[in-house]
Amino acid sequence: MSAPSGIRVGVRVWDIPTRLFHWLLVALFAFSWWNAENRHMDWHYISGLTLLGLLAFRLIWGLVGASTARLGPLFASPGTVLDYLKGRQAARAGHNPLGGYSVLVMLVLLSLQVGTGLFATDVDGLESGPLSFLVSFEQGRLAAEVHAISFNVLLALIGLHVLAVGFYQLFRRRNLLGPMVTGRDRELAPETPAVRPASLATFAIAATVAAAFAWYAGKGFGL
Repeated sequence: MSAPSGIRVGVRVWDIPTRLFHWLLVALFAFSWWNAENRHMDWHYISGLTLLGLLAFRLIWGLVGASTARLGPLFASPGTVLDYLKGRQAARAGHNPLGGYSVLVMLVLLSLQVGTGLFATDVDGLESGPLSFLVSFEQGRLAAEVHAISFNVLLALIGLHVLAVGFYQLFRRRNLLGPMVTGRDRELAPETPAVRPASLATFAIAATVAAAFAWYAGKGFGL
Protein backbone atom coordinates (compact mmCIF):
# COMPACT_ATOMS: atom_id res chain seq x y z
CA MET A 1 0.00 0.00 0.00
CA SER A 2 1.41 3.36 -1.00
CA ALA A 3 1.56 6.34 1.34
CA PRO A 4 -1.10 9.07 1.05
CA SER A 5 -0.23 11.90 -1.30
CA GLY A 6 2.01 14.53 0.29
CA ILE A 7 3.34 12.21 3.01
CA ARG A 8 6.97 11.13 2.73
CA VAL A 9 7.54 7.73 4.28
CA GLY A 10 11.28 8.05 3.70
CA VAL A 11 13.99 5.73 2.49
CA ARG A 12 14.70 2.63 4.55
CA VAL A 13 18.21 3.10 5.98
CA TRP A 14 18.45 0.97 9.16
CA ASP A 15 17.28 -2.60 9.67
CA ILE A 16 15.71 -3.78 12.94
CA PRO A 17 18.80 -5.65 14.29
CA THR A 18 21.01 -2.56 13.89
CA ARG A 19 18.47 -0.34 15.64
CA LEU A 20 18.02 -2.88 18.43
CA PHE A 21 21.78 -3.03 18.91
CA HIS A 22 21.99 0.76 19.14
CA TRP A 23 19.29 1.20 21.79
CA LEU A 24 20.21 -1.90 23.79
CA LEU A 25 23.79 -0.63 23.87
CA VAL A 26 22.61 2.72 25.25
CA ALA A 27 20.50 1.02 27.93
CA LEU A 28 23.15 -1.52 28.94
CA PHE A 29 25.94 1.05 29.10
CA ALA A 30 23.84 3.22 31.42
CA PHE A 31 22.82 0.21 33.49
CA SER A 32 26.42 -0.98 33.80
CA TRP A 33 27.46 2.47 35.01
CA TRP A 34 24.64 2.53 37.56
CA ASN A 35 25.32 -0.88 39.05
CA ALA A 36 29.07 -0.20 39.22
CA GLU A 37 28.50 3.12 41.00
CA ASN A 38 26.19 1.42 43.51
CA ARG A 39 28.45 -1.61 43.96
CA HIS A 40 25.91 -4.08 42.63
CA MET A 41 28.72 -6.14 41.18
CA ASP A 42 26.59 -9.20 40.55
CA TRP A 43 24.46 -7.11 38.18
CA HIS A 44 27.57 -5.45 36.76
CA TYR A 45 28.93 -8.90 35.95
CA ILE A 46 25.75 -9.86 34.10
CA SER A 47 25.42 -6.56 32.24
CA GLY A 48 29.08 -6.74 31.23
CA LEU A 49 28.67 -10.19 29.73
CA THR A 50 25.49 -9.05 27.98
CA LEU A 51 27.44 -6.14 26.51
CA LEU A 52 30.08 -8.60 25.37
CA GLY A 53 27.45 -10.61 23.53
CA LEU A 54 25.98 -7.44 22.05
CA LEU A 55 29.37 -6.30 20.76
CA ALA A 56 30.13 -9.75 19.38
CA PHE A 57 26.83 -9.63 17.51
CA ARG A 58 27.61 -6.17 16.11
CA LEU A 59 30.98 -7.32 14.81
CA ILE A 60 29.43 -10.40 13.19
CA TRP A 61 26.58 -8.28 11.81
CA GLY A 62 29.19 -5.92 10.41
CA LEU A 63 30.42 -8.79 8.24
CA VAL A 64 27.21 -10.58 7.23
CA GLY A 65 24.36 -8.21 8.12
CA ALA A 66 22.46 -5.45 6.35
CA SER A 67 24.30 -3.20 3.91
CA THR A 68 24.27 -0.12 6.14
CA ALA A 69 25.54 -2.16 9.11
CA ARG A 70 28.62 -3.44 7.29
CA LEU A 71 31.98 -2.39 8.74
CA GLY A 72 33.80 -2.11 5.41
CA PRO A 73 32.08 1.08 4.18
CA LEU A 74 32.95 2.80 7.49
CA PHE A 75 36.60 2.95 6.41
CA ALA A 76 36.20 5.94 4.10
CA SER A 77 39.26 7.34 2.36
CA PRO A 78 40.65 10.73 3.49
CA GLY A 79 39.52 12.21 0.18
CA THR A 80 35.96 11.00 0.75
CA VAL A 81 35.92 12.50 4.24
CA LEU A 82 37.28 15.80 2.88
CA ASP A 83 34.66 15.91 0.13
CA TYR A 84 31.96 15.34 2.72
CA LEU A 85 33.25 18.14 4.96
CA LYS A 86 33.28 20.48 1.94
CA GLY A 87 29.70 19.55 1.07
CA ARG A 88 30.66 17.85 -2.18
CA GLN A 89 28.99 14.54 -1.32
CA ALA A 90 25.27 13.87 -1.45
CA ALA A 91 23.53 12.37 1.58
CA ARG A 92 23.35 8.60 1.51
CA ALA A 93 21.75 5.77 3.44
CA GLY A 94 23.75 4.81 6.51
CA HIS A 95 26.60 6.62 8.21
CA ASN A 96 28.30 9.58 6.58
CA PRO A 97 32.10 9.29 6.12
CA LEU A 98 32.87 11.16 9.34
CA GLY A 99 30.22 9.33 11.32
CA GLY A 100 31.62 6.03 10.12
CA TYR A 101 34.93 6.66 11.83
CA SER A 102 33.08 7.74 14.97
CA VAL A 103 31.34 4.36 15.01
CA LEU A 104 34.65 2.53 14.56
CA VAL A 105 36.26 4.43 17.44
CA MET A 106 33.22 3.74 19.61
CA LEU A 107 33.35 0.01 18.86
CA VAL A 108 37.09 -0.15 19.61
CA LEU A 109 36.68 1.66 22.93
CA LEU A 110 33.68 -0.44 23.91
CA SER A 111 35.62 -3.60 23.08
CA LEU A 112 38.50 -2.34 25.22
CA GLN A 113 36.09 -1.49 28.04
CA VAL A 114 34.37 -4.87 28.02
CA GLY A 115 37.55 -6.81 27.29
CA THR A 116 39.50 -5.38 30.21
CA GLY A 117 36.50 -6.07 32.45
CA LEU A 118 36.90 -9.78 31.69
CA PHE A 119 40.42 -9.75 33.15
CA ALA A 120 40.01 -7.09 35.84
CA THR A 121 40.81 -7.96 39.46
CA ASP A 122 39.38 -6.11 42.44
CA VAL A 123 41.72 -4.88 45.20
CA ASP A 124 40.62 -7.66 47.53
CA GLY A 125 40.38 -10.17 44.71
CA LEU A 126 36.72 -10.92 45.45
CA GLU A 127 35.02 -9.09 42.58
CA SER A 128 36.97 -10.16 39.53
CA GLY A 129 36.24 -10.77 35.86
CA PRO A 130 35.57 -14.31 34.60
CA LEU A 131 38.99 -14.50 32.89
CA SER A 132 41.01 -12.90 35.70
CA PHE A 133 42.42 -16.31 36.63
CA LEU A 134 44.43 -16.23 33.39
CA VAL A 135 46.52 -13.23 34.50
CA SER A 136 48.55 -12.27 37.55
CA PHE A 137 47.13 -10.03 40.28
CA GLU A 138 49.20 -7.09 38.98
CA GLN A 139 47.97 -7.64 35.44
CA GLY A 140 44.40 -7.91 36.70
CA ARG A 141 44.75 -4.62 38.55
CA LEU A 142 46.17 -3.00 35.40
CA ALA A 143 43.14 -4.27 33.46
CA ALA A 144 40.89 -2.75 36.13
CA GLU A 145 42.64 0.63 35.77
CA VAL A 146 42.32 0.56 31.98
CA HIS A 147 38.70 -0.47 32.45
CA ALA A 148 38.07 2.68 34.51
CA ILE A 149 40.01 4.98 32.18
CA SER A 150 38.34 3.68 29.03
CA PHE A 151 34.94 4.31 30.65
CA ASN A 152 35.79 7.99 31.12
CA VAL A 153 37.03 8.23 27.53
CA LEU A 154 33.78 6.62 26.38
CA LEU A 155 31.78 9.18 28.34
CA ALA A 156 33.63 11.97 26.54
CA LEU A 157 33.05 10.32 23.15
CA ILE A 158 29.36 9.81 23.91
CA GLY A 159 29.13 13.49 24.84
CA LEU A 160 30.67 14.44 21.49
CA HIS A 161 28.27 12.08 19.73
CA VAL A 162 25.26 13.74 21.38
CA LEU A 163 26.62 17.19 20.52
CA ALA A 164 27.12 16.13 16.90
CA VAL A 165 23.53 14.89 16.66
CA GLY A 166 22.36 18.20 18.13
CA PHE A 167 24.56 20.18 15.73
CA TYR A 168 23.12 18.40 12.69
CA GLN A 169 19.58 18.94 14.00
CA LEU A 170 19.98 22.65 14.81
CA PHE A 171 22.37 23.93 12.16
CA ARG A 172 22.04 21.53 9.24
CA ARG A 173 18.37 20.69 9.76
CA ARG A 174 19.32 17.02 9.51
CA ASN A 175 17.49 14.60 11.81
CA LEU A 176 19.85 11.75 12.63
CA LEU A 177 17.94 10.41 15.61
CA GLY A 178 14.58 9.75 13.94
CA PRO A 179 15.87 7.20 11.42
CA MET A 180 17.49 5.18 14.23
CA VAL A 181 14.03 4.90 15.76
CA THR A 182 11.84 4.36 12.69
CA GLY A 183 14.43 2.89 10.32
CA ARG A 184 13.46 5.41 7.63
CA ASP A 185 15.03 8.71 6.60
CA ARG A 186 12.50 11.19 5.22
CA GLU A 187 15.18 13.69 4.25
CA LEU A 188 16.88 11.51 1.64
CA ALA A 189 15.96 11.75 -2.01
CA PRO A 190 13.45 9.02 -2.96
CA GLU A 191 15.89 7.59 -5.49
CA THR A 192 18.55 7.00 -2.81
CA PRO A 193 19.39 3.27 -2.62
CA ALA A 194 17.74 1.76 0.46
CA VAL A 195 19.32 -0.62 2.93
CA ARG A 196 19.72 -4.20 1.73
CA PRO A 197 18.60 -6.30 4.70
CA ALA A 198 20.04 -9.67 5.63
CA SER A 199 17.88 -12.76 6.02
CA LEU A 200 16.19 -13.84 9.24
CA ALA A 201 18.33 -16.98 9.23
CA THR A 202 21.50 -14.87 9.09
CA PHE A 203 20.28 -12.85 12.07
CA ALA A 204 19.42 -16.00 14.04
CA ILE A 205 22.86 -17.52 13.42
CA ALA A 206 24.68 -14.27 14.28
CA ALA A 207 22.68 -13.80 17.49
CA THR A 208 23.19 -17.43 18.54
CA VAL A 209 26.95 -17.32 17.96
CA ALA A 210 27.28 -14.02 19.84
CA ALA A 211 25.20 -15.26 22.79
CA ALA A 212 27.17 -18.51 22.95
CA PHE A 213 30.46 -16.60 22.91
CA ALA A 214 29.37 -14.37 25.82
CA TRP A 215 28.07 -17.33 27.83
CA TYR A 216 31.24 -19.31 27.22
CA ALA A 217 33.40 -16.32 28.21
CA GLY A 218 31.43 -16.10 31.45
CA LYS A 219 32.39 -19.71 32.10
CA GLY A 220 36.08 -18.94 31.57
CA PHE A 221 36.02 -20.68 28.17
CA GLY A 222 36.06 -23.95 30.05
CA LEU A 223 39.69 -23.50 31.14
